[in-house]
Amino acid sequence: MSISNHPKLAELVHMPIGTMVSLPADSLALLQDEAEEALRFAKATKDWIDGALALKYADAATAARQQADKETGIVRFTDGTVVIIADLPKKVEWDQVALAELVERIRAEGEDPTEYVDISFKVSERKYGAWPSHIRSAFQAARTVRVGKPIFKLSLNEEV
Repeated sequence: MSISNHPKLAELVHMPIGTMVSLPADSLALLQDEAEEALRFAKATKDWIDGALALKYADAATAARQQADKETGIVRFTDGTVVIIADLPKKVEWDQVALAELVERIRAEGEDPTEYVDISFKVSERKYGAWPSHIRSAFQAARTVRVGKPIFKLSLNEEV
């Protein structure tokens, strides 16, 4: 769909917000769709480039990590005049059931488990909503609701 006098996406960075606010809803909907498509394209392009870089430099990064005697983290090496910084982040996951058992064992031995582990509790909103009111009211003081950034999706047709 094309709208006459529809501003181009590239013009938006120079457009005062007040001017954008005064645009008709159909123009805003088109701009939103164009921006989402540009973002999808940029993400796909970046993923494609990142994949090529991984293929090109994976072996060199592995060798640099081995030479540095490390399995994860950042290593640096060069390709001509370009410095390549390769990061392999460490992502540690803990077995929650095993941790709970260890916390209980530490507590049973008279130690304070919070000196060794961070302990937190979570309640899913689905479970909270399904609780009887007397249970919900007991937990109410421990619950804080914050809101996120508002989202507006404009559609020129009925689908959203």
